[in-house]
Amino acid sequence: MARPDFPRSIVDFQDRFPDDDACLEYLAASRWPEGFRCPDCGGERAWVLDRRHLWECAECHLQTSVTAGTVMHGTRTSLRLWFWAAYLVATHTPGISAVQLQRQLGISRYETAWLILQKLRRAMVAPERRPLRGEVEVDETLVGGYHEGRRGGRQRDGTKTLVGVIVEVRGEGSGRLRLKVLADAGQRTLTPWVKASVEPGAIVHTDAWKGYGKLGGAGFDHRPRPQRRDHPDAQKLLPRAHRAASNLKTWLQGTHRGVSPEHLQVYLDEFVFRHNRRGTPMAAFQALLGLGAQHEPATYRQIVRQGRSAA
Repeated sequence: MARPDFPRSIVDFQDRFPDDDACLEYLAASRWPEGFRCPDCGGERAWVLDRRHLWECAECHLQTSVTAGTVMHGTRTSLRLWFWAAYLVATHTPGISAVQLQRQLGISRYETAWLILQKLRRAMVAPERRPLRGEVEVDETLVGGYHEGRRGGRQRDGTKTLVGVIVEVRGEGSGRLRLKVLADAGQRTLTPWVKASVEPGAIVHTDAWKGYGKLGGAGFDHRPRPQRRDHPDAQKLLPRAHRAASNLKTWLQGTHRGVSPEHLQVYLDEFVFRHNRRGTPMAAFQALLGLGAQHEPATYRQIVRQGRSAA
């Protein structure tokens, strides 16, 4: 038996998840699509412990949390509220802020809305996601403040952050995307990053920057395209990578009014999540809740340690 499907419309969502009990049933069906099975003894009978999200095995009495491995692990917040938050984040195309989430869900404390949103964002990177494959474009871009005296595409000041861009070539369009904050544009940074993101043997298009010089010896069909970055036709050199970078900057400025460097990678992951699921936003609802993969739960301390200025 397959896992339960995802709601196809807001009316469907309201009908299927009217209360916490309905949410618990959905989580249990997603965790055990073939029916409950104890991870310890294999028993198939269990009872639910009220208000604790726990299933207790009738044979060995092992207690298993139905929210373990999801963003809701250990939560005291209503499951229905979590479901609504995941639905809004997954289907709100340009993204949503903590203030918007607080207002739309009637959450009394901003801190609660902020924490829910941060946990959902950290669930956007699947631990088992597959490397990009086939043919890709690779480039970097600078994200952040503006420096009038800056010369050259890879020269930056303290207000800007270097971001790497890799996107699959799908005919005239773009396939899956990867974005990553980079320490620099040297070979020791770029080569391992591409190797971690792209399947061996893939065709890799870059410009002629020396930082990409070792990709050919790293198992890729490297095809550099020599051209000055300030040339009038520079945008045609790696069109998909340039388009992704441009859309990213527009999204960061328009939706979030800019992002602080310490939080930038989380927002890059959100942009990638939305780009890669732009054709199936409703399926993203299940991915956000962590129903398809087991995630290490992010604690409040882990999140706030990075600072809160970007929320």
